Amino acid sequence: MRRISWMLAMVLVLSALLAACGKKDAAAVVKDLNEVVGEMESYQGAGVMTLHTGETPQQYKVEVWHQKPSYYRIALTNAKKDVTQIVLRNDEGVFVLTPSQNKSFRFQSNWPDNQGQVYLYETLIRSITGDTTRQFADEKESYVFDVAANYNTHALVRQKIWLNKSDYAPKQVEVSDSNANVVVDVKFDSFKFGAEFGKDAFDMQRNMTAGTEGNSGTDTTNPAEQAGENGTKEPASSETAPGQEPTTGSAEGVTDGQTGVSENPEQQGAQDPASGEPGTEEPTMTEPEGAGSFGVIEPTYAPEGVKLKDDQIVEESGDYSVMLRYEGTYNYTIFEARPQDRAVSLAPSRVVDLGFTLGMISGDALQTLTWMTDGIEYRITSADLPESEMVQIATSMQEQSGK
Repeated sequence: MRRISWMLAMVLVLSALLAACGKKDAAAVVKDLNEVVGEMESYQGAGVMTLHTGETPQQYKVEVWHQKPSYYRIALTNAKKDVTQIVLRNDEGVFVLTPSQNKSFRFQSNWPDNQGQVYLYETLIRSITGDTTRQFADEKESYVFDVAANYNTHALVRQKIWLNKSDYAPKQVEVSDSNANVVVDVKFDSFKFGAEFGKDAFDMQRNMTAGTEGNSGTDTTNPAEQAGENGTKEPASSETAPGQEPTTGSAEGVTDGQTGVSENPEQQGAQDPASGEPGTEEPTMTEPEGAGSFGVIEPTYAPEGVKLKDDQIVEESGDYSVMLRYEGTYNYTIFEARPQDRAVSLAPSRVVDLGFTLGMISGDALQTLTWMTDGIEYRITSADLPESEMVQIATSMQEQSGK
C-alpha cells in the first residue's frame, strides 16, 4: 500500500513539473519581449481599429510599416468613406498625407519616440515592460497583459494586450477609460517581423503618387512591390487627383507646418493659425466653382457648461471657410476650411494623437490644435480649453457631415 502511495505521489509530482515546463510566467515573457524588440529590424502589420469616442463606433483599416532606425508608414483608411490618410516618418520629417486630395502637412518631430500609438508594436511592448503592476494571464493561444495606458491623455487609463504565444506578435488591443469602457479597439489580421521594403517605401512623393495612380485614392500597396514588366521599378507617376494641376517634382499642397515653407517655391501667402483669418496674398490656383463648399461641420461633443455662441460662413478670395465660436466654462473657436495651395504658417508644434490621424498643437498662452481630414483643415483655438477636451471635440467631428 505504501509502495502504491509513493508511486502515485511521484506521478503527481512529475505531472506537475511537466505541466510547469510548458508555461511561462509574466517575468519570463517580459524578458523575451525585451529581446524581441532589441533584435527587431522591421515589421509589417494590418488590422481594424474601432474608435468608440462618438455616438457611433468609427472603424478604420490600419496598415503599419516600420523599419529601423526610425522609418514609419501608417495608412488609416476610413471604412465608411474609403478615404486613406498616411502618417509617414523619414529623414525629412513627419508627414500627414491625404493622397486622394494631393495634400500634406509636414512638421519636425521625434514622433513616435515621445508619444506612442496603439497600433505600434514598440508602444505596446513599452507599456508592458514599463508597468511593474502589470496583470498577466495565460490563455490557450495568447499571453494577455493588463497594464496602464500611456497615450498622453487622461481619458485612456488601462489597456489589455493579447500577444501570440508562438512569436509575441500582437493580436488585439483594448484601451479603456476610467469607467472600464473600451474606447479604442485594435484587432490585427496579420503581423510579420522582418518585413522587407523597397528603397522608396517611406518616400513622401512616392506615397502621394501611389495613392493617386488610377485616381482611386485608396491604394496602399507596398511601393516596393510596384514594378514594371522587366522587374525594374517604374518611375513615380505625375498624375494627381482630379481637378488639380500636375506636379513637377513635388506634390502640390505640401505644407510645412513647422516653418510655413511650402514645398512649391512658387506658392506664397500665409494664414494666422490663431485667428483663422486669411492672409492678403492671393492663392496660387483656383478650385472649380463650388468645390470648396462643405457646409458647417459641428462637433457632437462640447464640455459641460459650454454652448455655441454663433457661426459664420466666410467666402473671401475664392475660399470657403466656417468659424464657430463657443462660450461658457471654456471659450474657444473652431475654424474649418478647404485650403487651396497656399503655405500655412504655424508656430513650432508638437504631435497629438487623434486616433484617426495626427494633429498638431501650437502656441503657449493661446493654443491651437490643427488637423486635416477629407481635404478639410480644422483648427480649435483657445486660451483655457484643456488639450484633452480639444482632442475629444476633434474626434466627435470626424463622422459628421456638413449641414
